[in-house]
Amino acid sequence: MGQAMSKVALAQIPPVTQCGLRSLGGGLLVLLWTRWRGIRVWERDGTLWPGLLAGALFAAEFACVYLALGYTTVGRTTTFLYLAPFVVVAGMPFIARSERLGRLGIAGLVLAFTGTVVAFSDGWGAASGTTQWMGDLLAVAAAIGWGATTLVIRATSLSGAHPAKTLLYQLGVSGVGLTVLGLAIERPVDWPLTPLVTTSLIFQTVVVSSTSYLVWFWLIREYAAPRLSAFTLLTPIIALAIGTFWLREPWSVRLILALVAVGLGLLAVNYRPAARS
Repeated sequence: MGQAMSKVALAQIPPVTQCGLRSLGGGLLVLLWTRWRGIRVWERDGTLWPGLLAGALFAAEFACVYLALGYTTVGRTTTFLYLAPFVVVAGMPFIARSERLGRLGIAGLVLAFTGTVVAFSDGWGAASGTTQWMGDLLAVAAAIGWGATTLVIRATSLSGAHPAKTLLYQLGVSGVGLTVLGLAIERPVDWPLTPLVTTSLIFQTVVVSSTSYLVWFWLIREYAAPRLSAFTLLTPIIALAIGTFWLREPWSVRLILALVAVGLGLLAVNYRPAARS
């Protein structure tokens, strides 16, 4: 859903600038929330350099997503973006061996990802010209950035920091860096913004950049990263299901197969044999 809303706003706000503005707005909301809740985010706790690294990866991830949407379809971008759990699974054994997935878990992850591919198979047929491969490559790079960000958070002092502080590092770095970069290299924003583009930017700022990521970073701190990352594959499927109910679009065999594949895959990822007495 976030990728679709981003593509809507591209008509008036170029990709890098849009990502930067979204992060700046989200960062301001999170900062106001920490002040209201009395959460201390300015104390020295050894998280500065890991935080800046996570912020740089976060900025690179979303710059790649937004740029990808200019070359390829939302469906293809979404599919490649959800390769991120495989990056986490590949990296976690070097950080915490106890969180390594077994063969059944890896098979479940592959099955769940296959469900995502099936769900967005229509989007693969809509070509965007000879430069589509560039968008696909950027989406893969974004997936690597997303997975690497999760690994940095789990491997460094950020794992013990408040989720709001972790998020502020990322929104701060990406907000300032991408806004400045976008204003320097992209076309100007086409003012005034239409109601549709304004709604898109507000949605991205309030729902995506602040609320959803705050919950996500809390979950990263509390739960095993590979299993948690696998659950992100539910996100695009749920978005399609909501569209089916909300927009009264007909159910398709493709969506039902995708739901079954993702559901079975998640069961396999989280399966733990009963302890022998």
